[in-house]
Amino acid sequence: MELLGAGATFPYPLYSKMFYSYWKETGTKVNYQPIGSGGGIRQLINRTVDFGGSDAFMSDEALSKSPATILHIPICIGAVVLTYNLPGKPGLRFTPNLVADIFLGKIKRWNDQSIEEINPGIRLPEIDIMVIRRSDGSGTTFVFTDYLTRVSKEWDTKVGRGKAVNWPIGLGAKGNPGVTGLIRHLPGTVGYTELGYALLNGLPVARLLNKYGEFIKPSTASTSKAAAIPLPMDTRVSLTNSDTPEGYPISSFTWILVYREQAYGKRPLQKAVELAKLLWWMTHEAQRYTEPLHYGTLPQEASERAEKIITSITYDGERVFQ
Repeated sequence: MELLGAGATFPYPLYSKMFYSYWKETGTKVNYQPIGSGGGIRQLINRTVDFGGSDAFMSDEALSKSPATILHIPICIGAVVLTYNLPGKPGLRFTPNLVADIFLGKIKRWNDQSIEEINPGIRLPEIDIMVIRRSDGSGTTFVFTDYLTRVSKEWDTKVGRGKAVNWPIGLGAKGNPGVTGLIRHLPGTVGYTELGYALLNGLPVARLLNKYGEFIKPSTASTSKAAAIPLPMDTRVSLTNSDTPEGYPISSFTWILVYREQAYGKRPLQKAVELAKLLWWMTHEAQRYTEPLHYGTLPQEASERAEKIITSITYDGERVFQ
């Protein structure tokens, strides 16, 4: 049996580990293509894959236009971090306004007074800031711009949120690997990417000021704490600018998206059963792989929501997993 998936690059390091381990344990192969959240949703809508991966939940409007009911199963929590290439790899701190101003193109030099004021004792170079951002439809971009929309009225008015936006400035790169690759090779750059990609590339990550006046370091712990909020039954919720005092401000669930009713096309019942088994394993036993790869584990409430969603999957109206 082989299952096909496509979508977000955000969780790809984790999914690679999970799917390899699942194949070793069960013999079921999972072929996942990291093409970005937008591509994953398109392929699910076109029914060319068994599941899509996305860091951006589908809107009510998008769901209403889908050919059938689509479910969102949270798999883990990830952090979108600010990373950069500067001499000595200093540990910088950013405020929400500072992040917005850099990506709006209002702050152009690394030794700008507004950066130096919140980073006392750090000698910043007199070089231009080069912004690196995504060029493809991206859940990571959705999470990042969702955060900026919440913390900056100017960003909300001029740019807004989305998987793809009209960037005021910046050099585009495809996928989280593309963004981190450019930053690693180009001095003076700054960009946003998933925490694990930055750490695996030896890049520094910034602490962000949260709404409680604390500079929060992105980590598996602070990412998980951002999700310690009441969740809707369908788990479609934003975690950015979290209300939890110790939560990292740019955190997000990443979801696997599937059709609730699996009897479509020429899909056999066994494929639906194997898909449900995989999803249950990912949200339970496979959670042991999250923290080693710099993702946050699902909190209890999110895990319980995932269980109810997975057990609601049907084939010809009959539940496929008990």
